[in-house]
Amino acid sequence: MNQPRFSLAPLAACVLTVCASGIASAQTAAPAAAGVEALQRRVEQMAAELSALRAELDALKKQPPQPQAQAAAAPAPTPAPAPTSAAAAPARPVEPDTVITGYGEINYNRPRDGKNAQTDLRRFVLGFQHRFDDKTKLVTELEVEHAIASADDAGEVEIEQAYVERQLSPAWALRAGLFLMPVGLLNENHEPTAFYGVERNFVETAIIPSTWREGGLQAVGSFGNGITVQFGASTGFDLNKWDAAGTEGRESPLGAIHQELQLARSRDVAVFGAVNWRGLPGLLLGGSVFSGGATQGQMAASSRVTLWDLHARWTPGAWDLSALYARGSISNTAALNLPLVGNPTLIPAGFDGAYLQAAYKLWSQGDMAFSPFVRWERFNTARRYAELGAGLTPDAAAAERVYTLGANFNLAQGIVLKADVQKFRSSRELDRVNLGLGWSF
Repeated sequence: MNQPRFSLAPLAACVLTVCASGIASAQTAAPAAAGVEALQRRVEQMAAELSALRAELDALKKQPPQPQAQAAAAPAPTPAPAPTSAAAAPARPVEPDTVITGYGEINYNRPRDGKNAQTDLRRFVLGFQHRFDDKTKLVTELEVEHAIASADDAGEVEIEQAYVERQLSPAWALRAGLFLMPVGLLNENHEPTAFYGVERNFVETAIIPSTWREGGLQAVGSFGNGITVQFGASTGFDLNKWDAAGTEGRESPLGAIHQELQLARSRDVAVFGAVNWRGLPGLLLGGSVFSGGATQGQMAASSRVTLWDLHARWTPGAWDLSALYARGSISNTAALNLPLVGNPTLIPAGFDGAYLQAAYKLWSQGDMAFSPFVRWERFNTARRYAELGAGLTPDAAAAERVYTLGANFNLAQGIVLKADVQKFRSSRELDRVNLGLGWSF
């Protein structure tokens, strides 16, 4: 601590003033010897006092500072918070251990035949995430479809996700449980605020059976060069669920035989992998592949389901452009279909679909935004059948083409209003107008 500093300038000025005053008095007074002697004695006395004062100040400087004086000189310092990391970064608010999330959508569909118009609470989802420590968390989602679920209603209650994730290193994490498959653009990001249009596109519902989930083990790697890698082993499909007399398989071949971890037959284990690259701002390029046995040891013939996709999304400025192609196959369907000949819906050997989509943020203010979009898609759920013999092999289905024109209006953060018109190239009776309300938090 610095010692107090004292200046002798004021005292010297005082002494000189007094001397000058005395000299002036001596000059105006009678030049008597007694007056001069008196003035001389006065100057000598003041010089002695000045010398004594200087010695006293020097002695004071050499003394140690007193505690009370030190405390009075400066306020007590405020304790600094303990550092949280080596980097000097602003403190972030502490996140709660348990977080509630959710999303939902209410849709109105009016086909060309207006008497079949309907309104539906399509889905209502609540998610619960709990963090056990800074490296381990639980992710779950509970979904209710069509508002009511009972034996007499169309609704369903289902677990959409339930997995534990452990961060192994800054780049790698491991998931175990029921998780969404990393396929396409929509399957892992399917909240209504994340896609354009009232209904999810047909390619990523009929060809890729969104929302597709399996139970298993998955490794996730995220790297600084913008590459994300996901791969693992999981449960797969069950062709024993195929209903040749119904229409579900024609609407979505894999949607008709997925198991969703409900007493899932698991003799045949599937493998999957996905790679996505986000190395440039606004650009996403990726692809995925899935392959696994599908008869689960319950049929005389074995079969394998394989599905792969390529996708891209680019968001330059106000534009949002995306494209996707997906293709699937089921092997050895000739042997599987022979016992089913005569039924309307046999197992296809191949199916595929593609779409192109463009959206533009025409207006925005704060959290509000208005984004019109257009989408073209082509899909075929029965592109090819295995040869069964003359008169037995079904004809390949005609590819359906759908044109969608509409807009999303983001009313607030996490709330979207939607409207669109859809035109079907082959099944024109399905032309419709759609309105929707969606939320996500």
